[in-house]
Amino acid sequence: MKQKSSFVFVPIVWKMALWGFVAAVLMFAMAGLGLFGEMPEIEELENPKSALASEIYGDDGSLIGKFYLENRTNIRFQDLSPGTIQALVATEDVRFYKHSGIDLRGLIRAVIHLGKDGGASTLSQQVAKNLFHRMDKPSNKLTRILQKFKEQIIAVQLERRYSKQEIAAMYLNTVPFSGISFGIQAASKEFFNKDPKELSIEESAVLVGMLKANHRYNPKFNPENALSRRNTVLEQMNKYGFLNDDSLAMIKALPIQLQYRTAAMDGLAPYFRTQLGEYLKGWCKERGLNLYKSGLKIYTTINPVMQEHAEKAIGQHLSVFQSQFDRSWGKDLPWRYLSDRKVIPNFIETHLKRTERWRSMAATYGDDENRILAELKKPVPMTIFTWQGEKDTLMSPYDSLAYVKRLLQAGLLAIEPETGFVKAWVGGIDHKFFKFDHVNRNARRQVGSTFKPLVYATALDINKFHPCTEFERKKITFEFDGQTWSPKNFDHSEGGIYTLKKGLAMSDNLITAQVMQSLGANAPELVVKFAERVGIEKDRVPAVPSICLGTVELSPFEMASAYSAFVNKGLWIEPSFITRIEDKDGNVLEEFQSPRHDQVLSEENAYIIFNLLKNVVDAGTAAGLKGRFQVSGHIGGKTGTTQGAADGWFMGVSKGLVCATWVGADDPVIRVRTSAMGQGGRMAMPIFGYFFGALQKDSRIKVDTDMIPAPAGLPANFLDCDAYRQRQGSDAGGQNLNIDGLGI
Repeated sequence: MKQKSSFVFVPIVWKMALWGFVAAVLMFAMAGLGLFGEMPEIEELENPKSALASEIYGDDGSLIGKFYLENRTNIRFQDLSPGTIQALVATEDVRFYKHSGIDLRGLIRAVIHLGKDGGASTLSQQVAKNLFHRMDKPSNKLTRILQKFKEQIIAVQLERRYSKQEIAAMYLNTVPFSGISFGIQAASKEFFNKDPKELSIEESAVLVGMLKANHRYNPKFNPENALSRRNTVLEQMNKYGFLNDDSLAMIKALPIQLQYRTAAMDGLAPYFRTQLGEYLKGWCKERGLNLYKSGLKIYTTINPVMQEHAEKAIGQHLSVFQSQFDRSWGKDLPWRYLSDRKVIPNFIETHLKRTERWRSMAATYGDDENRILAELKKPVPMTIFTWQGEKDTLMSPYDSLAYVKRLLQAGLLAIEPETGFVKAWVGGIDHKFFKFDHVNRNARRQVGSTFKPLVYATALDINKFHPCTEFERKKITFEFDGQTWSPKNFDHSEGGIYTLKKGLAMSDNLITAQVMQSLGANAPELVVKFAERVGIEKDRVPAVPSICLGTVELSPFEMASAYSAFVNKGLWIEPSFITRIEDKDGNVLEEFQSPRHDQVLSEENAYIIFNLLKNVVDAGTAAGLKGRFQVSGHIGGKTGTTQGAADGWFMGVSKGLVCATWVGADDPVIRVRTSAMGQGGRMAMPIFGYFFGALQKDSRIKVDTDMIPAPAGLPANFLDCDAYRQRQGSDAGGQNLNIDGLGI
């Protein structure tokens, strides 16, 4: 009986094996024909696509940031360290170089042990999954089995078309290492701030170890797990002959030494990159591209050295000025009415009601505002910005809003006037905490006296004034739309005679008003027309007399654009920030041509305006610039302070660079306490001083501060007022008045 049963059993086993083999072949065939779902075309296999981060480059060709949904950059096999490949093969697919996409031995082992002794998925199969099925979540076990069949077919096809080296590189380019870092390039930068080729064996083992479970073995957030997993990878390398016993013991004794950089930390100019992204979304949409997946290479005009110094300059100044601001107000509240400087009642409560947190509370407590307010005054854990670094603290949402409202912000934009290229762009004090950009065209604030040079330029062009033309310092009255307006200096000073040159140097309102009046009844329209020619948006500046003192609201972008004509022989060039865009393979998609331009002033008048601005620095309201910050060369500038000391401006110009700087709180009703402290020379000029002074000390860069050549035909002593009076046959002389209190 027993012998007969045994004899019958053997054919049954073979029949089952045969039918299993036939079923498997049929399944492969059906999957290959696409009966279980769409399969990739041959063209897709030969040109596999993955979501590639678009890369942003500075004007020196260095990477300054990326746009991505997944932070991914593909690299070639030769850009990988040998240790990385060895760790990968030893841990993930030890027979990688022996199989042709499917590891039969591993497959049999997985079936016998029901997957408990490791899976049978090869590197080639995982590449297939990452490239074609990674985002497809199986709804049940059957779906996953069918996916496995398809991945095995794709793996075999990949093996036919690519070398083992290419497949290994594909795998490391497509596998996730953290929440947003995909591929070995991004992971190397995130955890060790290195390129993949520079990774040591122990660093490679850390990253390969993470592939088992990204978060559980993340060396930043779970260092003990990561160390244990790294050592397991090293032991696998030893087991399969990639690492000898002595090396294993030595490397296992080493700690994990991270140089961690989040993707957000990587790259300069976060505010600029945000604005660039907004522009590129439209550009990509027109061309059927995806900014976050297409792997574009975007070459910008940003100079990394200038950008670095610009970001540092804002921190240098505001970390100190914020403390002065806080001390000046003490326990008093800085949100004040302009007319009488009284505290605005319920200021924080009003702004709280506009927040999502208030709306969420209202859904629970209805119209009971007292209850909502009481809840919002309860401390909760939060992280806040400070100039000493991020701080974890307990603070109520009410106090948090009051804290943020008191913080001063800043903006800086630097333009190369000869080309219109934007060289540095800083839109705020910390992009992580404060997303609003204070530089772009829509970030408009009252510009104060920085607008005066546009009035002077209009008058020079129309009335042919000389820098030494003289005016009495007296009040005048404008009549407009049935109303009258009599401008005055903020210290109410008047009397004496100023030249045009001295009037701008002292930022004297009475002189500027007379320059405006000299243009005639349609003076505002003439100034507006000039402003629009130098890049200020049409219909943005109201045609009213008060614009001569800068009551208009404009952005640092517009102001830097306007001033660029003064140092470029009267030629205005529209600011630009992209030179070309390439696809992921380096093919040029667009080269950006020369932007709009307009000869807005004669070379002679531009030369005069530059010298008037230079006199502001040499002997006017910006006289402290060269002494305190050791800025040298032929530099011009203009300070600007606004009504109620809410905004401080400084415009700095040289032959090679035009820079707009602004300082103020996000809300313009937050005011600096005293007029002296609120002057542009104290609020904003130090940023330019730190920035430009650092540029001049940095051997990596040179900014042209040579004197702008005088146009042909101008006398050598053209700007000498004594010589001018002699030529005019006049013995009138301007009074040497004290400039204290006139630094507007």
